[in-house]
Amino acid sequence: MALWLLFALMTAMAMLAVLWPLARGGGTPRSGNDLVVYRDQLDEIARDHAAGQIGDAEAEAARVEVSRRLIGAADAEAAVPRPAQAAPWHRRLVATLGLLVLPLGATALYLTVGSPELPGEPLAARAADVQNQSIEHLVAQVEAHLEANPSDARGWEVIAPVYLRLGRFDDAVKARRNVLRIAGDSAEREANLGEALVGGANGIVTAEAKSTFERAVALDPQDVKGRYFLGLAAEQDGRRDDAAKMWRDLIAGAPADAPWLQFVRGELARIAGGPNADDVAAASNLPSDARMTMIRGMVEKLSDRLHHDGAADLDGWQRLVRSYMVLGERDKARAAALDARRALVSDPEKLRQMNELVKGLGIEG
Repeated sequence: MALWLLFALMTAMAMLAVLWPLARGGGTPRSGNDLVVYRDQLDEIARDHAAGQIGDAEAEAARVEVSRRLIGAADAEAAVPRPAQAAPWHRRLVATLGLLVLPLGATALYLTVGSPELPGEPLAARAADVQNQSIEHLVAQVEAHLEANPSDARGWEVIAPVYLRLGRFDDAVKARRNVLRIAGDSAEREANLGEALVGGANGIVTAEAKSTFERAVALDPQDVKGRYFLGLAAEQDGRRDDAAKMWRDLIAGAPADAPWLQFVRGELARIAGGPNADDVAAASNLPSDARMTMIRGMVEKLSDRLHHDGAADLDGWQRLVRSYMVLGERDKARAAALDARRALVSDPEKLRQMNELVKGLGIEG
C-alpha cells in the first residue's frame, strides 16, 4: 500500500509540472525576466566597485554595456502584447484531458507490463545475464567456425572447457574426442577426455573414464589430473587406503606453489582425516596459525568419524593416535588408544597391532 501511495504522489507531481503552465493565465514574458537579470547585474557592479574589486574604468564600461541591454529588453517587453487573463477553452480542454488520461494511461500501462510486488533484479544477476549472453554468443561463433572447419583441433580444444563450464558434458566429450582424433594421443588429452566423461556421469569415474586416466598416466607418470582421478576411482571402489596413498604421493611430489595442491589436500583430509608426518611437513609452507588450524581440523574430522563408525578401522585409529603424537598431545593420543582398543576388541589381530603401536609410542597406561 505504501508503494502505491508513493506512486500516486509521484504521478501527482508529474501532472502538476505538466499542467501548471496551462493553469496560469499567462506568464512573465522572457523580456521581463531579462529586466530582472540586468538590474541585478547593475547592483552587483556597484557592490564590486564599492568593495574595490574592480576599477573605475571597468565599472563604468560594465554599467554602460548592461544598461544598453536593459534598455533593449525594456523596449522588447513593451512591444509584446499581454495575454488574456482568462484561459481559453482549448487550454481547459488540455488540462482536463491531462487530469484524466495521464493517470489512467500510466496505470493501465503499468498493470500490463509491471508489478510493484516483484523484487528488483540484483545488479549481479543482470551482469551475469550479460556475461552468459556474451559467452553464448562466443560459443555460437566458435561452433559456426567448427562446422565449417571440423578438423581444427585448436578450435575443439578452445571450446571443450567452455562446454564443461556450461554443463554441456556430451558436447565436451565430443570435443575432447575430436581433439584426440585430429591431434593425436597425449597424456593431457586423455586426462581431459576422462574429466569430461566424469562430468557427464555426475562425478562418477566410470570404467571408460578410468581407462582414459590409466592411458594418461601410462603416457606421463607425473600427469596430475590422471593421478588424481585414479585416486578418486579407488575411493569410489571402496579402496580408501589406496586412494589416500595415491593422493599423498601426488602431494609429496608437488611444487610448493602448485595451484591444485590445496584441493588435493582437502580431498585427502576428507577420506583419511588425520595428518601423518608427511602431511605436517607438506603444510610447513603455510603461516603457523593457518598450518595448525588445518592440521587440527583434519584430526578432529578423523576423530569424529572413528567415534561414529570406526569399529573395524585399524588404520584410522592408528592415524589418529599418531596425529596426536605429531601434535605433541600425548594425553589425547593415550585417550584415543583406549578408545581404539574398545572399538577393536572383537578382532584379536587388529587389537594386537594397535597394542604394538601403543607400546612403540610409549603411551601405555
